[in-house]
Amino acid sequence: MISDLPGRRWFEWSRPGRFLLFTLSATSIWCLLAEFYGVCSMQAFTLAVLFPATVAILALAIRDRICGDGHLWRAVVVGGLAGFVAACAYDIFRLPFVFAREWGIDDAVPPLKLFKVFPRFGAIILGEAAEQPNDSLAAHITGWAYHFSNGVSFGVMYLAMVGDARRRNWWWAVALATGLELAMLVTPYPAFFSIPVTPTFIAVTLTAHLVFGVVLGLLCKRWAGR
Repeated sequence: MISDLPGRRWFEWSRPGRFLLFTLSATSIWCLLAEFYGVCSMQAFTLAVLFPATVAILALAIRDRICGDGHLWRAVVVGGLAGFVAACAYDIFRLPFVFAREWGIDDAVPPLKLFKVFPRFGAIILGEAAEQPNDSLAAHITGWAYHFSNGVSFGVMYLAMVGDARRRNWWWAVALATGLELAMLVTPYPAFFSIPVTPTFIAVTLTAHLVFGVVLGLLCKRWAGR
């Protein structure tokens, strides 16, 4: 049995197990980085790394649910759900900026094309042209699915990083979310998607990630105690 092997701590909620879970979850954002820095295409990375890593996370969680102490299972469930809800809050915060003109509030709220990257994600993953007048429905669905996979993975990464959300300050989630955004701003991300890095854009996107971090931290702290 796995529990009898010398390396069993890699399959439990231990430091090695948390490191493994963090690394597997990070493959979601690594898809973009691989594309940006020419390591391989986002499509190839998704098929060869992200999908197998996701299967591995599910296998670890199910194994822990069946024959472990359940800590790793709960971390995947709680972190994943909290990350998904936090991603929804993140997008809801950005809606007024995306639809400022349509809602007639552009006098007070600066219009920003904050959602335009999502179909581009999908197009790259599907092997379609990233720059085209009208993105396909499949590109939109795939891109939004990838976007939410990032939210889910960030939630799992956060719990793998802090270990016990009940005892750690939930502001660590804010630090993770804003730190990731600041790091992405210095990558080729803005130039790759032709995003003008203006003070307004930086302020809005950092605030959105602050919202993500607050929701993620508070939900993990609350749900981890149940």
